Amino acid sequence: MFEINAVQGHTVCMNRFNRSDKPDWVPPRSVKLLDQVRERIRYLHYILQTEKVYVYWAKAFVLWVARSGGAFRHPREMGQAEVEGFLTMLATEKKVAPATHRQALNALLFLYRQVLGVELPWMQQIGRPPERKRIPVVLTVAEVQSILALMVGTEALMAALLYGSGLRLSEALGLRVKDVDFDRHAIVVRSGKGDKDRVVMLPKALQPRLYEQLANARSLWGQDRASGQSGVFMPHALDRKYPRAGESWAWFWVFPAPKLSTDPQTGLVRRHHLFVARLNRQLKKAVARAGIAKVVSVHTLRHSFATHLRQSGTDIRTVQELLGHSDVSKTMIYTHVLKVAAGGTTSPLDAIALGH
Repeated sequence: MFEINAVQGHTVCMNRFNRSDKPDWVPPRSVKLLDQVRERIRYLHYILQTEKVYVYWAKAFVLWVARSGGAFRHPREMGQAEVEGFLTMLATEKKVAPATHRQALNALLFLYRQVLGVELPWMQQIGRPPERKRIPVVLTVAEVQSILALMVGTEALMAALLYGSGLRLSEALGLRVKDVDFDRHAIVVRSGKGDKDRVVMLPKALQPRLYEQLANARSLWGQDRASGQSGVFMPHALDRKYPRAGESWAWFWVFPAPKLSTDPQTGLVRRHHLFVARLNRQLKKAVARAGIAKVVSVHTLRHSFATHLRQSGTDIRTVQELLGHSDVSKTMIYTHVLKVAAGGTTSPLDAIALGH
C-alpha cells in the first residue's frame, strides 16, 4: 500500500516545486496520500461520488508509475513526463472514452493543486480530448407507457418521477420529505449538479402514489426513532449547526433504504436512501419484456422528458431551467433530435415515391 507521508514528500521535492500562493489551500492533517485526498475533498464539500473517483485515479496513477519504474514514488517526485505518460496509456492502451480521460486529468489536477498545494505550469499545457457530441437515446411516448406499465413497487414510482419531472437518478434518490410540495405541485431539487437548486413540476398523476410512499417512509422513520438510530446524513455540516435536524421527519428520505447501513464517511450506522442500482436493474428487465430494441438506461427517462416537452411546444429556456443546465447549448441537443424525429426534412426517396 502506498503510504508515503506528506513530510517525506515535501522534504524530497522542496527544491523542485513551489507551493501555490492560493489563500484557499489548507495543508492536510492526514499522513497517507489517499487520506489527504479524502480530507481535502470533504473540506471542499464535494459529493461522495467525486471522492471515490478522485481517490481511484490518484491511486491508479501512483501504482502505474510504480509498475513502470519499479518503485513507489510520491507524486511530488513526479512531473510532466509521468502525468502525460499515464494519460497516454489510458488513451492508447486502455482506449478509455474522452469523458473518462478528462475525469482522470481533473483528478490529477486536483491532487497537485488542492491536496499538495503545488501549481505546476506545465499542467496547463496538457491537452484535453475533445468532447464528443452524442445524440441521446429517446423513447417514444408509447414506449415510456409500456415500460412503466411493466415496472412495480418503489422502482416503478421512481421511474415515473424521473420521466415526469426530468430528475437525475441521484436527485430523485436524495429527495427529502420537506422538498416535496403537494400544494404547489412542485419538487425542490437541492444541490443538484453544480451544487445548484432548482424547482421542477410534481406530476399530479403521481400524487396518490407519493402519499403512499411517504406513509411507508414515515413508518421506517418511526422505527429508527424508536430504536435510537442516528439521524440521516445532513449536507454541508448542518448536523453540527442543527444537531437534531437529521432525526426530524422533514429531513428524512422520500425513498429510504429498507435496511440500515454504515455511512462510509462517518462510520455511523443509519438509514441511507435506496441503492442506485435497484432502479436500473428493474428498468432493463422492463425494456427487454417490452421488446424495445434501444439501449435504455435510467438517464434515458430524463432525455425522453426533455424531448417530449419540446415536442409539446415548451420553449427551450423553460426546458433548460427544468433540467438544470447551466448552458442552453446542452439543452439544444433535444432540438436536434426533433429535427429528424419529427420529419422536418423530407427524404429525396420519399419525393420519388410520391411522384409515382
